[in-house]
Amino acid sequence: MHTSLLLKSRRGFTLVEMLLVLVILAVLAAIVIPKFSGRSQQAKLTAAQSQIASIELALDAYEVDTGAYPQGGGGLAALVDEPSGARNWKGPYLKKGVPLDPWGNEYVYVYPGKNNARGYDLMSVGPDGRPGGDDDVTNWDEKR
Repeated sequence: MHTSLLLKSRRGFTLVEMLLVLVILAVLAAIVIPKFSGRSQQAKLTAAQSQIASIELALDAYEVDTGAYPQGGGGLAALVDEPSGARNWKGPYLKKGVPLDPWGNEYVYVYPGKNNARGYDLMSVGPDGRPGGDDDVTNWDEKR
């Protein structure tokens, strides 16, 4: 009798119990994962906006020192390395270099700007890696 009690107490989970646990875990994952992924994209969007703001500050400091915004193929690199012919350059204006956007793409800088006629255009192409569309993060108002 003692042996039969031991065998009954060692009994494992049935297949139905295991499937029920898996279904419960899948339902919980289906509810929780989209909420976290939405937060992740929102965090990346906020990071891109913050990086654009800090690059704008560096561009404005460059313009105050040199009298003009960076031009030509150098673009944002002029914030880190002194371009040839630059007068009164007091950089580097970005201590850690020009960052990539949160999706790993380079920021797009255009001077003179097409959307900011008296300044420059600065944008992240967003998660799709292509300019245009609703996912771009820009320094101009898209609704104009």
